[in-house]
Amino acid sequence: MAERPIFIPASEKQGYVTRVDFDIPWAGGFAEVQKRKNISALHQAAAGAGYKPLLEISTKSDEVAGRHLSAFHLKVETSYGPLPMENAFQGSKVFQNGGPFTDLYDVEPKVAKRDPRLRESGALVGFIFEGREFPIFPKTVFYDWLYLSALFPHREWLRWRIDGEMSYAGFTDIEFNPSKSINCQAKTCALFVSLMRENRLETYMHSADAFISAMTIHAEKSQTIRDHTKQRRFA
Repeated sequence: MAERPIFIPASEKQGYVTRVDFDIPWAGGFAEVQKRKNISALHQAAAGAGYKPLLEISTKSDEVAGRHLSAFHLKVETSYGPLPMENAFQGSKVFQNGGPFTDLYDVEPKVAKRDPRLRESGALVGFIFEGREFPIFPKTVFYDWLYLSALFPHREWLRWRIDGEMSYAGFTDIEFNPSKSINCQAKTCALFVSLMRENRLETYMHSADAFISAMTIHAEKSQTIRDHTKQRRFA
């Protein structure tokens, strides 16, 4: 068995994204057929709780839209030209002892993600992308910015496709293990849908500064709400 999450678009008051975890039978191994078994198990468990349909956001997705929304497939417009989002993310990391490793912009996305320097250069301290520094708080703000920047030019089509015609209840990424990772493309896709529904997308994506400011305020507000809840619970 393994615990894996689904991510559901939510209102601003609800934190934009709701995460729901499910225990599922886990098919081990790296074969694609095993990955698809796990996706099916997660989607079936979620459907039993009323969350359906779901869209898997990864290269293992059964649906073309899900594969195209993968960070390995999405492209971010840069001064280098269109860049795979995964490369932009990995190559922009700054560590205590090195980085950014911009040479990772020019390799295959899987190669960029597995570069040993990303694990051997000390603690992550920030990001530098297109000459601009990005913070590590909120924890996913740079990843979210890149992902939403890649989706933004296609927002009207996505509004029709994933939030209109199909009206997905939520999103999954079977490769994401919350005990080992922080950033998740399924979570950010849910955030994208939420910001569209709340009519905040254009405002927040006006600039990186606007997005970071909005996400920071939101994160601080969310933390305050959780802290107050704990205080009431244990008072």
